[in-house]
Amino acid sequence: MIKKAVLPVAGFGTRFLPASKSIPKEMLPIIDKPLVQYAVEEAINIGVDEIIFIISPEKYSIRKHFEKNEIFESRLKNSDKTEMISKLNPEIFSEIKFHYIDQEEQNGLGHAILQAEKVIGDNSFAVLLPDDLFFSEESCLDQLLNSYKKTNSSVIAVNKVNKEDIHKYGVIKPGDIKNNLIQIEDIVEKPSYENAPSDIAVCGRYIFKPSIFKFLHLTNFDNSGEIQLTDAIKVLLKEEKVHARIYEGEKYDCGSKKGFVHATIALALRDESISKDIKEIIKEII
Repeated sequence: MIKKAVLPVAGFGTRFLPASKSIPKEMLPIIDKPLVQYAVEEAINIGVDEIIFIISPEKYSIRKHFEKNEIFESRLKNSDKTEMISKLNPEIFSEIKFHYIDQEEQNGLGHAILQAEKVIGDNSFAVLLPDDLFFSEESCLDQLLNSYKKTNSSVIAVNKVNKEDIHKYGVIKPGDIKNNLIQIEDIVEKPSYENAPSDIAVCGRYIFKPSIFKFLHLTNFDNSGEIQLTDAIKVLLKEEKVHARIYEGEKYDCGSKKGFVHATIALALRDESISKDIKEIIKEII
């Protein structure tokens, strides 16, 4: 069972300036729920009971969001708005242990995950990138967990991407493919389309065995001054099998303005309280 999850949230969010000047991009709402909460709930729903945020000091609002707000709860009770309390202080957070580890310098995803090593210890763990928002009957992390149980190996979520976007992702060289499960032969960080080993790219959810830390320690800073998780996985492949699970469902890259708006519209159309009005608004705009 996977009981711990790492969420790297220390990035600057430059693509969302000026909003991200004072509000962490992970706290920007998709309708009425901050982006980061979707990832936290996804982790909790597979049995995770420790959430480890790799964070920067100025993002104190993330910590505040996941703390119980008893003053606001009392006001809701006094105002006879008790139905809102479950949104303010969700019950599923009550038994969760939240850790907040400051990443003093943003030196890449691999460096961020390394900050969690002491808390993770000898346990396998999940990594969720909150920028990626997933919707499916069986969550992305649930799909990974099922594959992890079958393979007893580190497992990475992947999906197929268009050639014009392939340079944005880590891309795998696939080996044997069986029932949406791929044995990875190699992985390359942000290749050009011409040099990419496939059109199958990593997409924001991972389950790692603790051995990944050994290879993160061995990974050098790249030309941009970052420790890339992809480079550590490439070396890990020389000693262990790593599998990729082709994600079945919808995915939105909310780290981009286009993906953020796409996700907002998609969720608005699912919300019964506003979907009819949103359809009319879209018609008017068109």
